[in-house]
Parts: sequence; structure tokens; C-alpha cells
Amino acid sequence: MTQQSAPSDNTATLAHEAARARRSVTVLAFSQALSMTGASIVMLVTALAGAYLAEDDRLATLPLAMQFVATMAATFPAALWMKRVGRRVGFTVGQCIGVCGGFVSCFALLEGRFDFLVAGAMLLGVHNAFWGYYRFAAADAALPEKRAKAISLVMAGGLLSAVAGPELSKATRDIFSPITFAGCYAMIAVIALFTAVLIQAAALKKPASPSQRHDPNARPLLEIMRQPKFVVAAVSAMVGYGVMILVMSATPLSMVDCGFAFEDAAFVIQWHALAMFGPSFFTGALIKKFGALPMIAAGVVLNTVCMISNLSGVELMNFWLGLTTLGLGWNFMFIGGTTLLTDVYRPGEKEKTQAANDFLVFATISVATFSSGALQNSFGWGAVNGAMVVPLIAATLVVTWLSKLNKRAAA
Repeated sequence: MTQQSAPSDNTATLAHEAARARRSVTVLAFSQALSMTGASIVMLVTALAGAYLAEDDRLATLPLAMQFVATMAATFPAALWMKRVGRRVGFTVGQCIGVCGGFVSCFALLEGRFDFLVAGAMLLGVHNAFWGYYRFAAADAALPEKRAKAISLVMAGGLLSAVAGPELSKATRDIFSPITFAGCYAMIAVIALFTAVLIQAAALKKPASPSQRHDPNARPLLEIMRQPKFVVAAVSAMVGYGVMILVMSATPLSMVDCGFAFEDAAFVIQWHALAMFGPSFFTGALIKKFGALPMIAAGVVLNTVCMISNLSGVELMNFWLGLTTLGLGWNFMFIGGTTLLTDVYRPGEKEKTQAANDFLVFATISVATFSSGALQNSFGWGAVNGAMVVPLIAATLVVTWLSKLNKRAAA
């Protein structure tokens, strides 16, 4: 009887583990959707709120810039702290920080305090550092053969934000009329609070024991970062995100300068957002079939099409095609890079490796955010798109390099 029941018990255990993995990925996908909806609201209103409160118009984007700086600074502390206390506690605290950031920013507008708006933005930046690890938590929760699909499904949560963010911004901006945009930040706080409750339903792994946290066989971070796979994974995510932010941030300003209405710019940005997140439903399957490197290479090609379209003219179709291919390129490069990263670390090394990757990514985003407006205002739309050339060449070179190394290893 024991010999007959053992296979059945094993099957039941595997089915239970698969069900837990599906539940966790689903919860993380919805949590990502909510968090990115809040981030979408921030991107839409922060510069406008800054212009409303700042005495010097040149400081209007300071809150948004400081948000990205805060995210970059918090990536390592957030990862290392979650290694100690577990991701459930970390994600919950991160959302609570988001609640505080939303309310501080709301208070800043109600009281006319620019310094509080900067402080609120920095709290939201720290909040972003925590939920930025949802995709890695999904990879950890999923069965090994389904990691790419889990990552892509969590990133697909951003599809909701493409629609919900602008709509919620319009619905809440005048709640505290005549003070504009305070209601948007109150909504961000509500979204973060709801997400903190939702994340409790995810079957996340418990924190490692002290002996596991201090793995004597764990390699130094620099040794991990010198691996070719890490280099390609990090460069792919950095370039994908960097060129996306660089071009996307300048697009509305460039379109208005070319005589297009705000509605035209909103149409183009909405298609861009749909292209960023819509493919995530099948990107994981494509990575499983073709591999991460071909998908990253496809992302480079799509970004090149974006650059060519944007440099070929300033008609609505140029902007639409450019921003749509830009979104697709980001999707393939970022998810491909994230998937590749999961192959470079051992269990006791994952937190510091993931943190190093995200630190580099958000450092790139910070530079791209600062550079986008400066290039557009000083040199024009052509300079913004021309700045894509060097990063895309760098991504092409590292992908080619790793492909050759893989072929030599297989020979």
C-alpha cells in the first residue's frame, strides 16, 4: 500500500505547489497593476503640481527627479532588509510608505508647500523600490520552467495602469477644488493601502534563517556582476528602460511644439503604454521558445525602428509608430533582461544581485529623466532620438558577445 500511495502523494504535492505558485503570481500581477496605476498618476501630475507650487519654474520637475533618486538609493536597503524579514513584510511596509507619500503630497498641495511635495515624492520613490521587486518575487514563487511566464504576467499588470492611471487622474484632480491635483495624491494613498491588503493573499516564501542568510559559499557581488550573463541582463534592462524614458518624456513637449493638440499627444502616449505592457501576456512564452537573447535583440531592432520613424518626420504617424515600437522594444528588452538575470545567482545571492541590477536600472532612469528635457529644450527632437544610438549599439555588442560565448561553450 505504501508503494502504491507514494506516487499519488507526490502528485498531490506537486499540484499543491503549482496552485500556490499560480495564486502568488496572480496576486503579484494585480498588485503590480495597482502600483503601476499609482505610478502612472504620479508621472501625469507631478510636474504640473511642481509648476503650481515652485517659485522658480525650473524647479517644476525637481520632485519627479528626486523620486527616481530616492528609488535608486532605496533598492539595496529594501532588498537586504526583505532578505531578513521576508518579502511579505517588506512589500507591506513598502505600500505603507506609499500611503504616507500620497498623503504628504496631498498635504503639500493643500498647504502650498513645495518642500513637502519633494518629501512626498521621495517617499513615493522609496515605495517604488519595494514594489519593483514584485517581478522577482513572482520568479521565485513560480516553478523553474515557468519563471519567464511569471515575470511577463506580472509585468502585464501594467496594462491596467495604461487605462486606469489617466482616468483616475481626471476623476480625482478636482476633488479638493479649487486646489488641483491634491485628490490625485489622495487616490495614490488609497491605492497603496488597498495593495497592502491584497499582497497578504500571496503565498510568498518565508524569510531565510540566519544560517541561510549568511551563506558561506555565496560569492562576492563583484564576482557575480562580472559574469557575462549579468552584464547582458543589466545592460538590456538599463538600455531598454533608459531609451524609453528618454524619448517618452520628450514626446508630449515635441508634439505640442509641432502644433499637435494635447489630445493627439495623449493618443500617442496611450498607444505607447499599451505596447509596453500588452505583449507581456505572451513575452514569456516567446522567451521560452526562442530564448532571452533573441528577444533582447528583437527589442533593440524595435527601438531602432522607433528612432528611424521619429527622425523621418513629425507627422502624427511618425510619432505613433515611433512610440508604439518604443513600447514594444522596452517590453522585450526589460523582460528578457530580467529573465536572464534569474540565471546568474544562487539562492543565497539573489537579493544583492537583484538589488545591484535595479540600482543600475534606476540610476539610468534618473540620468535619462534629467537628460530628456534638457536635450529637447536645448537641441530639439532630433537630438533626443539621436541619443539612442550609442546605448542601442552597446546593447547589440553585449548580446552578440554572449551569443558567441554560448556557441563556444556548446561546441
